[in-house]
Amino acid sequence: MSGHSKWANIKHRKSAQDAKRGKTFQKYIRAVMVASREGGSDASMNIRLKSAIERARVANVPVDTIEKAVKKGAGDMEGVTYDEITYEGYGSGGVAVLVDVLTDNKNRTASEMRLIFSRSGGSLGESGCVSWIFQRKGVVRLSGKDLDEEQLLMVCLEAGADDLENNGEGFSVYCDPAVMSEVRETLAEAGYVIEGSEIEKLPKTTVQIKGKQEAEKFLRFLETLEEHDDVQNVYANFDIPDDIMEELAG
Repeated sequence: MSGHSKWANIKHRKSAQDAKRGKTFQKYIRAVMVASREGGSDASMNIRLKSAIERARVANVPVDTIEKAVKKGAGDMEGVTYDEITYEGYGSGGVAVLVDVLTDNKNRTASEMRLIFSRSGGSLGESGCVSWIFQRKGVVRLSGKDLDEEQLLMVCLEAGADDLENNGEGFSVYCDPAVMSEVRETLAEAGYVIEGSEIEKLPKTTVQIKGKQEAEKFLRFLETLEEHDDVQNVYANFDIPDDIMEELAG
């Protein structure tokens, strides 16, 4: 498993830990509101909203708060309007970085993103400068490290998935975003435990980061982006050697 995939897995676990520590619900609420605004308030017909609600529930956001966010997004209640923006740039070592944000103040967020990039030794770029390196994929995460991988692969292929990856404590199933719901439902019906599912932007190529110090610095940069209140998702096309990633993860 690549260093990038290990980081994604660590980030997934960290989100669950942050939820247990009662971290702010604001970014989850924003995601629900915007998904409802863009695709409608019926989660059964709006994949994005369904995923946003799922993440909010995992983060222990109260049900009534989620319901209010859905209504606000759909226009049934007054609320703050958030803009969706994707910032593109390069981290240290020429690693391509995409940052999806939801903000009610574009000028403030742009200034803060520029500062985070520059302090890490990177720089923000123009729209489209790195987005071509990434592709949208549906990702369904399963728990259970002792699953029969061959049997799971057969179920995944029959469901329309493209690929399967063992992340050490479970599996990530990759598919076209258009069939993510069907893949998830098929896996659930087959008895697999679903940890979550969402549409992500995965890199087509990667840039290797060599050395523990450089890797540690770059991961701190990603964590700083992730912890920003306006940031929803961060994607980067880096790869870190397994031995270094294992040491840092420990």
